[in-house]
Amino acid sequence: MTLAEKMLAAHTDKEKVSPGEFINVRVDLILANDITAPIAIREFRRIGVNRVFAPKKIVMVPDHFTPNKDIASAEQVKLMRDFAREQGIIYFEIGHMGIEHVLLPEQGLVLPGDVVIGADSHTCTYGALGAFATGMGSTDIAAAMATGDIWMKVPSTIKLVYHGSLGKWVVGKDLILYTIGNIGVDGALYSVMEFTGETIDSLSIDGRFTMANMAVEAGAKAGIFRVDNKTQLYIKSRAKRSYRVYEPDNGANYTQVIDYDVSNIEPQVALPHSPANATPVSQVGNIEIDQAVIGSCTNGRIEDLQLAAQVLKGRKVHPRVRCIVIPGSQEIYLDALTRGLIEIFVKAGVAVSTPTCGPCLGGHMGVLASGERCISTTNRNFVGRMGSPESEVYLSNPAVAAASAVMGRIASPEEILTKGIGHGKST
Repeated sequence: MTLAEKMLAAHTDKEKVSPGEFINVRVDLILANDITAPIAIREFRRIGVNRVFAPKKIVMVPDHFTPNKDIASAEQVKLMRDFAREQGIIYFEIGHMGIEHVLLPEQGLVLPGDVVIGADSHTCTYGALGAFATGMGSTDIAAAMATGDIWMKVPSTIKLVYHGSLGKWVVGKDLILYTIGNIGVDGALYSVMEFTGETIDSLSIDGRFTMANMAVEAGAKAGIFRVDNKTQLYIKSRAKRSYRVYEPDNGANYTQVIDYDVSNIEPQVALPHSPANATPVSQVGNIEIDQAVIGSCTNGRIEDLQLAAQVLKGRKVHPRVRCIVIPGSQEIYLDALTRGLIEIFVKAGVAVSTPTCGPCLGGHMGVLASGERCISTTNRNFVGRMGSPESEVYLSNPAVAAASAVMGRIASPEEILTKGIGHGKST
């Protein structure tokens, strides 16, 4: 069996599972947020069950429209809060929370070998820790909260093998954008993307979170990494329960094996309106921007903020650009503060936000007007994703987003450093 099949089989009463087979799977953790939880709660009430199956296996995080942007979002969060208190489930509130897919691993709630489902498409992020994690609809979440299991079809697995060393300013975001650009937004449709190779071995945990997060942008059911020493070190201080590490069998059956030589990959920029429109930054051309967003469940971790600060230190955001930095959690915010990153951002003319999904889904804290362009470290750049249907979103890694904020146009960090640009004047 593949890595995914091993984990799924262990959560059923079967010794072996195969792609295409329908199975009932026991879940270790269930997640919902301020958009999806209220629907799940209402459906849970309709089932007629009084109590959730296991309160400490359910987590609710208000992160999309928080701090509450209006009365409607306040009512959504109140419904979540009241349900969480009634049921005794795990709940994170303003000041103690973060973006859900940053927060849960950080708090040790997701561990290797877990089966995790979330009412959010980017639940696949947790595959970075060797978990089988996937997004589902709110009604499925309601049923799982009542029963503790899910009904699903076993996905096939595509093995992606990355060879070579990454160049300067090339990180996990560039690998996944390059991959999606190669296979397309449906290249892994209802499949598991298993990321391997010596490049992956040398990739940081934060970089792996970014890649797993965007597996769904290739249509994948999950994106999974094997557990290694880096994973164990990340887990060591966070785990509050036991966990099991799984390995794929030798000779496991993959529907496809794709090899990549990453040695010559540049930082990538995904042009509107698809993550698959990946282009080397040197070939993007002269595209002026109005906004830069650095954060989200894709790139809001400390390594991402360090990368942005490295570019912004001693420089100023272009006077025409609004640059917004959003730490992924309170812990990351505090870490960035103690490392001096927040000071670098403020001196550069950046707006630093409390943890929130905010502009990623056009929620708030950076919604775009008609005709505006934004470069963002988020995961999607569909039409109208960040606001007006007449706006444009370009996806990149944090260093490219920061360099673009300084230049006032999409630019490589190498360009800034080579030219010694420090005052944010477009050239």
